[in-house]
Amino acid sequence: MKKFPLIVILLTISGFTYWAFTKRASPSGDDREIGIKNDIEDNSEYWESVTTADQTLVEYQPPNPEHDFYSDGPKTRDGIGKYYQGREIAYVMGHPAINWLERREREQEEAPTKALDLIKLAPGEVLADIGAGSGYYSLRIAMNHLNSRVVAVDIQPEMIDFLKGKAKQLDIKNVSPHLGKIDDIGLPAQSIDAALMVDAYHEFSHPYEMMASIAFALKPGGRVLLLEYREEDPGVPIKPLHKMSQDQAKKEMALAGLVWDETINDLPWQHFMVFRKP
Repeated sequence: MKKFPLIVILLTISGFTYWAFTKRASPSGDDREIGIKNDIEDNSEYWESVTTADQTLVEYQPPNPEHDFYSDGPKTRDGIGKYYQGREIAYVMGHPAINWLERREREQEEAPTKALDLIKLAPGEVLADIGAGSGYYSLRIAMNHLNSRVVAVDIQPEMIDFLKGKAKQLDIKNVSPHLGKIDDIGLPAQSIDAALMVDAYHEFSHPYEMMASIAFALKPGGRVLLLEYREEDPGVPIKPLHKMSQDQAKKEMALAGLVWDETINDLPWQHFMVFRKP
């Protein structure tokens, strides 16, 4: 009889452990937390394992390229003096510009809601938002496609930290923040269905290597959604180096083995260009 309380305690602990384990493992528990059936919840641990944000990557220096696609030239006010396919690469907009990315006027100026409507994801598909910045697009895409996953890639830890905080505040669970390198997004082969770049590609210091890494991560038939301010339109109030023409974009994407599919010009300031991996 003296052992009875101990047995009761052990049985109680065992029962609680079993309940906690099955509660965590049960898809129905996750579904109630999210509020809908989430077909990609089983993949969340996988994406956590490949998206560790190692802050030391900021100090990363890429190896010398094994090609001659880049050249040095006159450095203009908004450029870095490095040229690719005849285009001077623009300075990167740093994390102090988060307020500009999140500005209230953005909807009126760029109509991002319309652009978001053009981004189609099937349940279970994975989209990588390259140059995600503050997560303006990443978080909205995730909320629009709760049964899909968004991998938000940026090279600045400050952007990643801001994005993580925003996702937690909004209780968005299908976004995976990921700190990339300046020449490599660092995602596994054939792991994504689509890649999105919104007014970011023209700032890549290593555009050929970045697009090669994106093509590597895309599944066959995967698509690249490229939004860039229209260089052809002098009425777009953006600095020249932060614009890009369709012809220039097609030339640079082709070098990475991507095929132009279509261009949608329904947005006030931007081309919405779609390319595919054969």
